[in-house]
Amino acid sequence: MSKVEDFLSPEEENEIVQAISQAERNTSGEIRVHIEDHTEKPPLERAQEVFNFLGMYNTSMRNGVLFYVGVSDHAFAIIGDEGIHKMVEEDFWDCTKDTVISHFKENKYKEGLVSGILRAGERLKEYFPFEKDDTNELSNEISKG
Repeated sequence: MSKVEDFLSPEEENEIVQAISQAERNTSGEIRVHIEDHTEKPPLERAQEVFNFLGMYNTSMRNGVLFYVGVSDHAFAIIGDEGIHKMVEEDFWDCTKDTVISHFKENKYKEGLVSGILRAGERLKEYFPFEKDDTNELSNEISKG
């Protein structure tokens, strides 16, 4: 499978967007997913570029999170904005990343992303709890490159 369009069905994409909405009900953090076919760059470096391109630093608490998937490269990365990194331990994303990758190894891409997104929402809740006046600062839609 080498095409972004074939990576997830429209129904699976919808389930991922619903998981983002559900996760964001627990936290003021903002979660996005970006899927692209291929990059020459290391996953974390490319994820940072996409993070910036999507303007994910435009949150009041600098608490955006990006799940990056490189389909042909079998690449995956999770990155968070500086507001998160100032408050959490260095290995904060490791368990979430491991959860996603374990599903990916079984070709369960939607399940991996949904599990990771929900876990990220739970983890972020501790540091960035949802407040009654929170607004959705970033789109929940999956971006593709």
